[in-house]
Amino acid sequence: MSTMNWKRKSTLCEGAVMVLLLGHMTFALEVPLDSKVLEGLPQPPTITHQSPKDYIIDPRENIVIHCEAKGNPHPSFSWTRNGTHFDVEKDPKVITRSNSGTLVIDISEEKAEAYEGVYQCMARNEHGTAVSNNIVIRQSKSPLWSKERNEPITVQVGVSLILHCRPPAGLPPPIIFWMDNNFQRLPQNSRVSQALNGDLYFSNVLAEDTRNDYICYARFPHTQTIQQKQPITVNVLNDRPAGERKPSFMYPSGASSTVSVLRGETLELECFADGLPTPEISWTKVNGDLPSDRFSFHNFQKMLKIAEVMEADGGDYRCLARNRLGSAQHIVTVVVKAAPFWISAPRNLILAPKEMGMLICHVGGNPKPTITWLVNGVPIENSPKDPRRKIEDNTITLSDVQTSSSAVYQCNASNEFGYLLANAFVNVLAEPPRVLTPPNYVYQVISNRQAMLDCASFGSPLPKITWFKDGQTAIVDGDSYILHENGTLQINVAQPLNSGKYTCVATNSQGNRENHVYLEVKEPTRILKQPEYKEVQRGSKAVFECKVKHDLTLIPTMTWLKDNGELPDDERFVVDSDSLTINDVTQEDEGTYTCIMNTTLDQDSASAMLTVVEATPTPPIIYERPDPPRDLELTDQRERSVQLTWTPGDEHNSPIQLFLIQYEDSLHEPDVWNNMTEVPGTSTTAHLDLSPYVYYSFRVLARNDVGLSEPSIPSSQYRTNPASPDKNPSDVEGTGTEPDNMVISWNEMTGLQSNGPGLQYKVSWKQKDTDEDWTSIIVANVSEYVVTGTPTFVPYEVMVQAINDYGSGPKPEVVLGYSGEDRPTMAPESVKVLVQNSTLAEVHWEPIPPSTVKGKMLGYKVYYWKEKSLQKEESKPEEPQKLIFSGNETEGHLPDLHPYSQYSINVRAFNGKGDGPPSTDQKFETPEGVPGPPTFLRITNPNLESFTVEWGPPMDDNGRLTGYILKYQPINSTEELKEMTLLANETSVVLENLKYSTRYKFYLNAMTIKGSGPIVTTAITIMDEAMTSRQVDIATQGWFIGLMCAIALLILVLLIVCFIKRNKGGKYPVKEKEEAHQDPEIQPMKEDDGTFGEYSDTEDHKPLKGSRTPSNGTVKKDDSDDSLVDYGEGGDGQFNEDGSFIGQYSGKKEKDTAEGNESSEAPSPVNAMNSFV
Repeated sequence: MSTMNWKRKSTLCEGAVMVLLLGHMTFALEVPLDSKVLEGLPQPPTITHQSPKDYIIDPRENIVIHCEAKGNPHPSFSWTRNGTHFDVEKDPKVITRSNSGTLVIDISEEKAEAYEGVYQCMARNEHGTAVSNNIVIRQSKSPLWSKERNEPITVQVGVSLILHCRPPAGLPPPIIFWMDNNFQRLPQNSRVSQALNGDLYFSNVLAEDTRNDYICYARFPHTQTIQQKQPITVNVLNDRPAGERKPSFMYPSGASSTVSVLRGETLELECFADGLPTPEISWTKVNGDLPSDRFSFHNFQKMLKIAEVMEADGGDYRCLARNRLGSAQHIVTVVVKAAPFWISAPRNLILAPKEMGMLICHVGGNPKPTITWLVNGVPIENSPKDPRRKIEDNTITLSDVQTSSSAVYQCNASNEFGYLLANAFVNVLAEPPRVLTPPNYVYQVISNRQAMLDCASFGSPLPKITWFKDGQTAIVDGDSYILHENGTLQINVAQPLNSGKYTCVATNSQGNRENHVYLEVKEPTRILKQPEYKEVQRGSKAVFECKVKHDLTLIPTMTWLKDNGELPDDERFVVDSDSLTINDVTQEDEGTYTCIMNTTLDQDSASAMLTVVEATPTPPIIYERPDPPRDLELTDQRERSVQLTWTPGDEHNSPIQLFLIQYEDSLHEPDVWNNMTEVPGTSTTAHLDLSPYVYYSFRVLARNDVGLSEPSIPSSQYRTNPASPDKNPSDVEGTGTEPDNMVISWNEMTGLQSNGPGLQYKVSWKQKDTDEDWTSIIVANVSEYVVTGTPTFVPYEVMVQAINDYGSGPKPEVVLGYSGEDRPTMAPESVKVLVQNSTLAEVHWEPIPPSTVKGKMLGYKVYYWKEKSLQKEESKPEEPQKLIFSGNETEGHLPDLHPYSQYSINVRAFNGKGDGPPSTDQKFETPEGVPGPPTFLRITNPNLESFTVEWGPPMDDNGRLTGYILKYQPINSTEELKEMTLLANETSVVLENLKYSTRYKFYLNAMTIKGSGPIVTTAITIMDEAMTSRQVDIATQGWFIGLMCAIALLILVLLIVCFIKRNKGGKYPVKEKEEAHQDPEIQPMKEDDGTFGEYSDTEDHKPLKGSRTPSNGTVKKDDSDDSLVDYGEGGDGQFNEDGSFIGQYSGKKEKDTAEGNESSEAPSPVNAMNSFV
């Protein structure tokens, strides 16, 4: 076998079409099923999408295991679970998506643990079987913190300290951070910082480190749950402070340590040092440099991070801690291992019968991976023996293949750190050549540049490509041409003589195919006159010229730049076809101006500078509009054209920029002047193209910078002879308004366009793709014609031609139109509803046959409405809701459903005419959901030892209530929450033996079998409420009223006596004595608020210490702005039994208007804490 037969390549042709070049040895080839030219070719299955190997699921959501594949014929799918066949048909909770292997497992009524395991998908058709990776399904876990009692820690100023976090192990592991009671992030710096394991390291402690609320938090990202450790108290004493000392390492311990890391992962090395003053940390690599583009320092230099680790990153790393008293070092030896990785994965083979090919599985890893082969998902040693197949370690060699040799091979490479699995198919085909390059494609190239002509082909065996120019002898390799193995013809230096027609012929043993392309060699674009340096006075005008030569078949675009940027957006800058004019030049206009001439193939550019100098004084100049042109004369008079000449009027110190020529048609539009054309201000003649059957008169206006002149005296009249129309009506359309008609419409032509008298329209139509003759009718003075008696919504070919007394217009363009639509006649069938959860359902239906659409299919309308609540018998049906799905969609989602309710649904198709008949109503039920918040929560009958808590049932039960949970605890206390579980029919409870003079906060939520609903809260102070009751009781006692009346009577008598004494002239110094010795206890009494069940303004902003939850949904902002609430998203929160927070609440608030007691939910710190991590 020759060496040439072993060479195979693939290429991409114009338009992103994949080219497949086949031969005796073929690599990385695939049949592109989406290409029409390759439609129908067989192909073994290929896995196109699958779930990750390690798949951690959220137990609150359905499990979706992806498996998508392609092939021809389309593959079927099967699954194994834990190594045995998984019969998805027998499990009602498992659904397989249509035309897919993807599994959707409904775990709404099942524990997720029941579906944990190892899954593998098989996609098979008659040509082979492809397999997916082993997909390990595991449920995410967020375990509780172990119960522990933290004793206070007492240390002296200056010593080092480690606060251990020891978070619970989760799946995936939690994210750790430290905060205080007020949800403020604990500040970290070079002295105090957190390690990867969550421990908090102090190189030396200060007096201000004393606090009783060092709290470690663990956030579990999958469940959005946050657990907290019990607060740690640290007391820093200053009676025996530690002295200054040189650094030593708290972590890692000893002089050296070893760390292992996998290739491609991120290496994180950290060290924490004790010392006073605080040590400074630095990192170096022993006997080498850190990788400049992949390393970074974090955590105040205490962590070295290296991304995308490679084998060369192994070795010793030195962590150096230094202060002014000395230094310490720790050597970390990094050992780099590697899970299997691809050096070269096996690639698909497409072979012709009797050819040979190789599958190579080239992998790396440390330790070296073990390679095993499978064929169609079966270990190759257990598959039927094939004498044409030879296996040598990582290579399979196939020789003398036959059609039966088609199969899918799997290479599995594994070591202790993981595995790789790759599918590669062998497809044996015998196909004649097919040329994939678009036919008659035109290549354009600039002269003296390289040209590449593609001939992308497919065939089995590999076609041989031959090129011909202008149908002459074959082109061979030489100085002018290079023939590439992929079929491309290269012309190194294209010349005009190379332009022409090129033919490529693809040939193999099954036949041949040819394709024609064209090459056009264009003249280059060149600037003939470049812009020149200008020095102009400020306020004057600068003109840069840029005259260009280019290929006349290319469309040029002129662009001007100033200092390599866009020109200023200023009307003073005027760009013409070959010049740039800057009027009223300013100092800011100085700079370099560049003209760039672009075509679709090339460009040329040139630059010049502009310098602005001060203007010299000149006499004032008066500028006026120009005088009108005069002496108009018509010369060179022809049937369809005439030459107009004139003499310009006075410019009045402003050069004429252009002349505007207007005409009047006294036959069709007398006394109406229309703009005809413009010519430059330097011209005094214009060649005018004329239309037939018009009585022309012309006039000219001149324009300068000041404005337009008055019109000239009109020229003599020039009449053109009638002729047949030059054009036909525009905007021809055929649209039906009724099921049995078609309205043919067009834009009427003007008298100027008629070219002669007797303008009429010949309207023609016939049904498309039929042998019937054209039907025609002639109409006049209308813009539409209605064709009746047509079938419903069928295509018609339509033409409208202009005719007059002198003949017909050109052959009209054929326009596609449609007769009118009718409503669809059939309702969708097989309507099914799949309930996803308590508020979401998925509806499926079969599309209606095209013959029943009776028009252009616009989509489907889904109507659904709530029939009744499954909980409340008195509920009434709701108004139907409508969802619209465009096109040929056959499924959709029904959002925002009410839990625990019965719904009805129907589906109907619609087109431009309207809706079709509805499908039979289908009923479905939504499962229970979590209830809404209780309608109110209030405190009644308060006294010194007990009171009653009352509440109202939720407005939305969303299911059968199973009970209530009432929690309460003193505010600003570390006492744990007390919890009561109450029956569903209870709406009040009496609480006794509460602490006197203590303010309590209460939390209440309802429950169904689906879980707990949102919390409502209220608060009460025992002393305040009891004292209020007492005050009211005293004020209503009879003896109290009598005492007050006696005192009033006594005061009245004393006043009378004083009055009598004063009138007699006697002294009575009681008043003065009272003023001098006023009793300080006799002060106006401030009446107590007397309300209960709500917070005062001051109390509302106090944090609840025991739960670390704000009392009214906010945290008072002290010195730090870095509060938990500021970071949050306004969500609501809830306490777990262990004091953890779960951020899964609705954030609704209810207020009882009768009692005036405010109910609110406790805010959740979950979103706030997410912002720290």
